[in-house]
Amino acid sequence: MATTQIVASPSVQGTVIKRPATSHLDRTAYLVGNPIAHSQSPVLHHAIYSSMGKRWGQLLFETDDLAGFIRYLKSDPKSMGSGVTMPFKVAVIPYLDELTEAGQAVGAINTIFYKNGPDGQRKYVGTNTDVLGIRDAFLNNVKGTPFVGKPGLVVGGGGTCRAAIYALRDLLGCSPIYIVNREKSEVDSVIDEYTSKGTAADLIHVATVTQAENLTPPGITVSAVPDFAPVSMNEKVAREIIETFLRRRNGASPLLEMCYHPSPDTAISRLATESGWQVIGGIEAMIGQGLAQARLWSGMEIDDTLRQQVSRKVKDSLAEKHRL
Repeated sequence: MATTQIVASPSVQGTVIKRPATSHLDRTAYLVGNPIAHSQSPVLHHAIYSSMGKRWGQLLFETDDLAGFIRYLKSDPKSMGSGVTMPFKVAVIPYLDELTEAGQAVGAINTIFYKNGPDGQRKYVGTNTDVLGIRDAFLNNVKGTPFVGKPGLVVGGGGTCRAAIYALRDLLGCSPIYIVNREKSEVDSVIDEYTSKGTAADLIHVATVTQAENLTPPGITVSAVPDFAPVSMNEKVAREIIETFLRRRNGASPLLEMCYHPSPDTAISRLATESGWQVIGGIEAMIGQGLAQARLWSGMEIDDTLRQQVSRKVKDSLAEKHRL
């Protein structure tokens, strides 16, 4: 896997953190972020490792002290690595020794894994498996690849937006990529980042309904925003743009709704269904990115049987959680 060396690494001095209970596990991975109590990631990883007959697992590490967590991660002899979620997907980068090609291209990290350097010392490597989760959610649920060569639409402006751009363009062959978001500054930040890498030529910020009406309709969409009713003028305009694009779908038109908590039944998924889009639940992307993490942490190979077993257990757990 291609990597990019990071030159600067800050001190990891921080406050003492209460260690999660790990005595029941032979090896552990973590998920660091805040808030993360709702995460299904530990359920996913338990399903993966229990299927292998291993006493391995993932623990939630909810904290505001990223530096303290990194210090703890480096001191834990059982650790396989860590997942990284908001608000640390960008903030974690300076603490790492290297980034993979995907991590560098996306500019947001959701996975830390280890490798040994030439001197035998452990290196902490950051990558982004969200891109694989998004890719696989489409490839595993859409017949053929009807979206190749068509425009892609990304709704949002955060770390998942960056991963979606990379997945749609670099892994699924979609171009150009339209970006719709309530905050122009967030889109500007994304495009500026890609501009600095010389890869922003086919990124288009769609800021008005008129603009959406005159562009070639998207053939594939990733919605990466929370489910909320638009209140501000910016939010209302963004929703109108999304509705315009959804009404003007291009062919089979699959839409991945990344929001699945507290419910996968979102306003955008309902609009998409009413307009004839094939809606794919975000749990599919979560499962795909988690399986990719497990491969990096354990070296295990992922086959269809394992994927189906894990998918069934996670979806059953999520359905029970929603029922309660």
